[in-house]
Amino acid sequence: MLDDPQQAKVAILCGKGNNGGDGFVVARHLHNHSISVYVFLVAKISDILKDGDAGTNLQILLNMKIPVKEILDIPGVNSILKELNGYNILADALFGTGLSGDVREPFKTLISGVNNLNKPTLSVDIPSGLDCNTGKFLGAAIKATKTVTFAVAKKGFYLNDGPSYTGKVIVSDIGIPKELIH
Repeated sequence: MLDDPQQAKVAILCGKGNNGGDGFVVARHLHNHSISVYVFLVAKISDILKDGDAGTNLQILLNMKIPVKEILDIPGVNSILKELNGYNILADALFGTGLSGDVREPFKTLISGVNNLNKPTLSVDIPSGLDCNTGKFLGAAIKATKTVTFAVAKKGFYLNDGPSYTGKVIVSDIGIPKELIH
């Protein structure tokens, strides 16, 4: 997304579920490649630490001293939207394939604000706010520059609103046997 990755300053927006956990893993890998990274978590750190894989990966970030900032309400969102201007890449790990129903606050304001920043944005697995099966917009959705998805592209990427939100789709192999993919 940049000509010189070492010049990247990446803000990773994480939600409380598995997609947020994937965002924590992205943060760790970028940090290990000497890329400046900051995590903005739309949840309480203490709540995530109680939760399986996401909690484990968040604890690793905290142990590595990777900065993590909680966002809990709309004033918090408005504050970090100003901060996001200082980053040259945004990573979206707010919602994954488990999202059902319309996006609610403070996520709705955050997603709208991120889209208005017009920064290169990478969505992890699926743009937050897009239904992975139907491609329908769920009240607010990240307009990704690129979407890195796992195993196979979601059919919603090519239906309804999907093509307007996914940007360039990159399918990443995560070792799932072909026999299990249908």
